[in-house]
Amino acid sequence: MRLTDTLHLRRNRSVQHHSRIRSALALGAGMLCSCAAFAAQVKPEIEVLVSGTAHQALFALDFEGDRGIAVGSHGEAQVTEDGGKTWVGQQLPTNLALLGLDTNSARTIAVGQAGVVLLKNGDGEWEEVDSGTEKRLFSVSSNIGGLSVAVGEFGAMQLSEDGGRTWHSLTLDWMQIGTDGGAEPHLYSVNVSADGAVTAVGEFGLIMRSADRGRTWTVRSRGTASLFDIQILDDGRGFAVGQDGYALKTFDHGVTWVCLDIGSKAILNGVYADGSGRVYVSAMREMVVSSDGGMTWSLVDHDEITTIWYVGIGSAGQDILAVGQAGRIIRVGS
Repeated sequence: MRLTDTLHLRRNRSVQHHSRIRSALALGAGMLCSCAAFAAQVKPEIEVLVSGTAHQALFALDFEGDRGIAVGSHGEAQVTEDGGKTWVGQQLPTNLALLGLDTNSARTIAVGQAGVVLLKNGDGEWEEVDSGTEKRLFSVSSNIGGLSVAVGEFGAMQLSEDGGRTWHSLTLDWMQIGTDGGAEPHLYSVNVSADGAVTAVGEFGLIMRSADRGRTWTVRSRGTASLFDIQILDDGRGFAVGQDGYALKTFDHGVTWVCLDIGSKAILNGVYADGSGRVYVSAMREMVVSSDGGMTWSLVDHDEITTIWYVGIGSAGQDILAVGQAGRIIRVGS
């Protein structure tokens, strides 16, 4: 499958497929934010750190301290040991596109096309493990205790309790969740907290949460626009972003959510927040930033942002890094 097809399925499939889910999950226009004009623009220094060919793409980025990794098409990875200042290319043991990534002090897990799961424990070697599915996996999250969850197309949800060594499929009752006829929506992103709570987002504004390590689930929010990324900080604050500038915030570890007006109608691909109040949202040829925890927002004004799409976004310190089209990695100065 071409990279453009992979991105199309991940970002735009929801507007043309499973139309029956739309009426079942939508709560009405009240769940969508009105989009006002940007109050301000910011012009940070942007430095291109890595640039590939037109056929390359990086989809996910994550850091553990100064150690970071980005993954993308054809099993490509870029690795840094100095907080993103320099990067070294690697070929991981797959030729499939890797779409999701999670790294912590114990392990790194990458997931992607055809249900591929790659695992690297500590400083060990990468190995492919059986995920229990052949469905495309878009996202993975793992806590230090070893609870790991990967989500993907058509409701795919894989769970591991041994740090990604063994996996099994979770079977959800989509009829009870509220999809028309039990249709299975794509799940695009997942967050696993330190205490084992799991929050997943997907098509048509669906936010689901499990407080018991994936055994039971409750719907925490529904809308009409798909959500593509979620991040929840240890203090309970978090963000979810998606289509048509749709963005939400939680203050209580994902139990309740409020809609945000970030002033954009773009497809919002990724979100990164830190404890200082900074929030960065990557989008299709846009980047939206906040310095006050999402109360006010500004548009990044830079040719590098308006001509290239970026997806994965993260930080190892003060500067923000983003990865995306043509295998590019950029540093966004504060």
